[in-house]
Amino acid sequence: MSVELTDLERWDGAILELVDAYGLDCFPQEFEICDHHDMLGYMAYSGMPSRYPHWSFGKSYEKLKTLYDYGASGLPYEMVINSNPSLAYLMGDNSLCLNVLTVAHVYGHNDFFKNNILFGTTHPEYRIASFKSHAERIRSYVEDPSIGMEQVEPFLDAAHSLSLQCRRNLLIRKLAANEQADHVYDASLPRRDPYQKLHKTEEYVAPDLRKIPLQPEEDILLFIRDYNPFLADWEKDVLTIVHEEAQYFLPQIETKIMNEGWASYWHYQIMSNAELPEALRLEFIVHHNQVIRSHPGGLNPYHVGFRLWESIYKRHQGDERPDHRHDTAGRRALFEARTSERDRSFLRRFLVEELARELGLFEYAHKRNDLVVTEVADEAGWEEIKATLVNNVGMGSVPVLRVTDADYAGNRSLLVEHCFDGRELALRDAEQSLAHLFRLWGREVVLKTTTSDRPTLLVYNEEGFATKTES
Repeated sequence: MSVELTDLERWDGAILELVDAYGLDCFPQEFEICDHHDMLGYMAYSGMPSRYPHWSFGKSYEKLKTLYDYGASGLPYEMVINSNPSLAYLMGDNSLCLNVLTVAHVYGHNDFFKNNILFGTTHPEYRIASFKSHAERIRSYVEDPSIGMEQVEPFLDAAHSLSLQCRRNLLIRKLAANEQADHVYDASLPRRDPYQKLHKTEEYVAPDLRKIPLQPEEDILLFIRDYNPFLADWEKDVLTIVHEEAQYFLPQIETKIMNEGWASYWHYQIMSNAELPEALRLEFIVHHNQVIRSHPGGLNPYHVGFRLWESIYKRHQGDERPDHRHDTAGRRALFEARTSERDRSFLRRFLVEELARELGLFEYAHKRNDLVVTEVADEAGWEEIKATLVNNVGMGSVPVLRVTDADYAGNRSLLVEHCFDGRELALRDAEQSLAHLFRLWGREVVLKTTTSDRPTLLVYNEEGFATKTES
């Protein structure tokens, strides 16, 4: 490895002094120095040092390795795990300057993980241990002769495909079933009917007297776990595991622009005031500009996030001398936004016309075989571009589906409604998702949506996929 540990330890101490001076509040930080083989493995497993076996992770590794071996893709400077203590991986083959910049960047992510309100739902103190526990449980099912990979793998495939069909706002407390109505699950009841499970006695109550669910349910995997009586215990556990891991990644999806911009903003402040030798300073400027440069025809979250945080500080600091070491109006505005926003609200609140123009934002669409620019960030078009961006960041590009009836048409079909927002579902993707949902529910599934401005039912059952126009 080209980097001496003593040099990194010395610079880590200097960076920590600036982290404290700027008021950043971090978890204890641990670093692991690895080579490119290790980094490719961590990337395939989303950074986790331990994760359950599944073919998709192996496929991801082979794709990443092939792209890297042929020079078609590089490796990230770092990976940071949202845990307490926080864990980050550094590339040992990188130069000293690049690893010092990376250490500063890591502390920015660390502060964001600890203080942004969305990440408070992820229980970082248990996170690495929980992923390890998940891996051990899945492996136990794979190695169980009565279950085996032949059953576990297709069930995991189906669960993975629906893992993001869950509640988007984790800050809203979800009422337990016994708080919604006076009927709760009793594990002692015999498994005969999904509706009978809802009652404390064995007396059967006709399904049409007790609507399930009482309110539209966005946590589709958990609904199936709780209301499909034919699932084995290991299948219920797999649904729980996949759901819990999706909940860990959800805040990262929802804050990509904020998080990367925040880490970039603070690595710039730290490195600019770290008394770097001239040779390191010049190299730092080159690396920093590479990180936050704009991507023509695409959106670089580092670039957009960095410019937004920079704009917030300048607008609130006004003519007062920039000073990140003291409790100024500019620093307070940064910390307030870091704590309370997610990408959608962040862009809605802070992407102003002047900045939209400076960023050179534009909107394009596919027309026949060409890409055509439809809006540019001028006086008339910037608000349209902003609205499109807000609607597509984070989970905005994932359709919202809700279970509304577990006894649709009186035959125990599962009715799922698509919250139509003007964007139609891709029918091929919808068919694949319904096939997975049918695999998990075990009976017919029906998706209510809108196509060509008409109410439409997409149906999947033993006969396959069909489309019906709702009367």
